[in-house]
Parts: sequence; C-alpha cells; structure tokens
Amino acid sequence: MRRRLGFLLLFLLLSGCSDPSRASSEGTTMGFSNPVYDQNFADPQVIAVDNGYFAFATNGALGNVQTLKSADLVSWEQVGDALPSLPSWTSPGKVWAPEVAVHAADRYVMYYTTSDDASGRQCIGVAVAAAAAGPYVDKSSKPLICQEAEGGSIDASPFQDSSGKRWLYWKNDGNAIGVDTWIYVSELSPDGLTLVGPTHRLIKQDLEWEGNLVEAPYLVERNGKFHLFYSANAYDKETYAVGHALCTTPTGPCTKSGDPILTSSNDAAGPGHNMVLRKDNRDWFIYHAWDPAAVGVDPPGRTMWLSELTWSGDVPAVQPPLKDNPNRP
Repeated sequence: MRRRLGFLLLFLLLSGCSDPSRASSEGTTMGFSNPVYDQNFADPQVIAVDNGYFAFATNGALGNVQTLKSADLVSWEQVGDALPSLPSWTSPGKVWAPEVAVHAADRYVMYYTTSDDASGRQCIGVAVAAAAAGPYVDKSSKPLICQEAEGGSIDASPFQDSSGKRWLYWKNDGNAIGVDTWIYVSELSPDGLTLVGPTHRLIKQDLEWEGNLVEAPYLVERNGKFHLFYSANAYDKETYAVGHALCTTPTGPCTKSGDPILTSSNDAAGPGHNMVLRKDNRDWFIYHAWDPAAVGVDPPGRTMWLSELTWSGDVPAVQPPLKDNPNRP
C-alpha cells in the first residue's frame, strides 16, 4: 500500500510539472521563437492597450502603416493599415517608421515619415485616431518637420517624461545629401500636434562603428536619468547596430557608451530601430533584423524580434538576437 501511494504521489508531481498552462500561470520560465513576426515589418513600434498590444511598422504588404495585434508580444495577428489615407502633400510608397503616443483611451497620436512632394525629401507628419488601430487621420497641409537643407527629417519618436511634458525626437536625413546626421529633440504641445520651444541637437555620427549616420532614436527615463537608444551604420548591412547614450535631461547633454549594445548574431543580421517595452517588471527590446542569408533582400525583408534588456546601474545590456530565446515576456 505504501509503495502504491508513493507511485501515485510521484505521478501527480510529474503531471503537475509537465502541465504547460500551470507552468505559465505560476511564472515558470518558458521560451519562445524569434522572429515573433516572420514577414517584412521594418521599424517596429509597440504600444500596450487594454491588456494587449498593437504593433506598427513601415509600409509593406498590409498598407501604408502595417499593423498587428497580440495578447502576449509573441503571437501576432494581422490587422491591416492604420493610415489608409495620406494628406495631400505626400504620395504613397515611402511611409516609414510610425510611432504612436497614447494620450487617452480615445486619443492616439501617430508620428510617421513620408515623402514631401514639394521638396522631394522625406519629412515627418502627424495623425490622430480615436482607437489604437486607427484609422489615423492627418489633416495637415504640410509636414510637421521637414529640414530640407539638412536632407529631410525622419524617424520621429515621441516621449513623455515623468513631469508630464511631451517631447519629439527625430533625425535629419543628412546621409541622403552627404552631410552630418543629428538626433534632434523639441518639446511638443500638450496635444502633441506642434513643436514648442527650441530645437536641440543631441548626438551625431562620430564613432567608427556608426559609419555615415545615426538614426531611429528612442528615449527611456530611469531613476531620474535619460537613456537614448539609437541605430547607426547602413540599415541594409550586417554592420547595422544599436547604440546607447546617457543623457542628464531630455534635451541633453548626452554621453555615448561607445561600442554598440546590440549587434548581429548567427541568428539575425543588422538588428536595429529598437524600442523598449516594460512588461511584468522586465524590459524588452523590440527591433527588426535580417535573415543572415538574405541581408538587404526583400522579401523576406526585416522581421520583428524580441530580446531582453537588463541593467547594471546606468549600463544597459541586451541579449543578442536569439532564434530560440529561453525567456518568455
């Protein structure tokens, strides 16, 4: 009888440990596979809405602003085009790097890059929606930002600091005309639709690994300090990577960390255009990367990846791109 009870107890223990739903509910580490979206989805940004997530990306098969939704950051479902109509000053074909700021449950503000027909440069527009998935509407008669003499303006990224002020970061597209590229910032009006106050230059390309450009800014506030993540080098090469700079205020000054913090691995090449999302007290890098066997080739294009971000004081560390990631968001 004692032996039978022992076998029964062992069976119950093994059954409990092998139940995936139980492991998940108790927070036991479970892995996932990258890329989390294996189709072209360049320059991804993700927002958390109603216990779920929406992701936005550069134009592609799903439309001007490709849009996905997910319940867990790992499994994604196609939604469609968040910006189905463009303003009169632009034309379809080059709608890049959308990012959304959540103002309220019924107000979402999207900043995006598109071609300015008048100047022929890529410039920044702004659109508003009442729902996270859109449709976003841009009623403007001209771009929000268009630094024509500096090559244009791209890669707008909104940020709200702990005091409630809103800011917009972007890059002048200097590499398009052979001049310096700068990461800029300006304060936004409370409604997010206009720039207010002075414009500040933060960093430019001045490290060997950065090549001819810096771009794709994303700011994180942590313990009273501001962390600027940015991408550099050529987007269609395996040398593309993510760098970091520590800033004392949202407008600088900023000091670069030096070497890039996210680079190519055996599983993915040219990782970049990252953002940071916090989930269950853990930070995640969301970014795009190429198949190492098809760098610069579309299709398959740049797919969406996740890597965990950890900290040692003010020093960030990012997992290299891993196809089989041991930790699930």
